[in-house]
Amino acid sequence: MKKTITQQTQELKLAYIREHHQSLATEAARANQSHTEYLQTLLEGELALRQDRRVTRGIKAARFPALKTLDDFDWSWPKKIPRAQIQELFGLAFLKDHANVIFLGGVGLGKSHLALALGYAACMRGHRVLFATAVDIINTLAAAQKTH
Repeated sequence: MKKTITQQTQELKLAYIREHHQSLATEAARANQSHTEYLQTLLEGELALRQDRRVTRGIKAARFPALKTLDDFDWSWPKKIPRAQIQELFGLAFLKDHANVIFLGGVGLGKSHLALALGYAACMRGHRVLFATAVDIINTLAAAQKTH
C-alpha cells in the first residue's frame, strides 16, 4: 500500500503528503487523532508547501537585484522621508486601486531599497511583480522602437 500511495501522490503532485503521510499517520495514531484531523494536517502541510513554492517562484520571476525589506531600511537618513506614508504603502491598497507608486528623489535616499522592499512584500502576499529601473524601461522601449 505504501508504494501505491507514493505513486498516487507523485502522480497528483502532492509532494508534502508523499513525504510526510507515514510519519504524520504514526503521530496521529499516537495522539489518538481522528481520520479527519489527520487529513487536515496533511492538507495544511501541502497547502503551506505550495504557498512557499509560489512565493519563491514569484520572487525569482520579479528579477530583484537584491532582497530588501522595510525592516532593513535606515529611517535615520534622510530625515525628510514620510515614514507613515511609506509604511501605509506596504498595506498594498494601491494594488486594489490599480494605482502606481513612484519614488522620486536624489541619489542615495533609499528609493531603490523601498521599491525592492515593496515588491518583496507584494510577492510575499502572492502578487506578481517585475522589478525594473527607469533606465531598464527606457532601454527596453528604445530597443522595441528600433525593431518597430
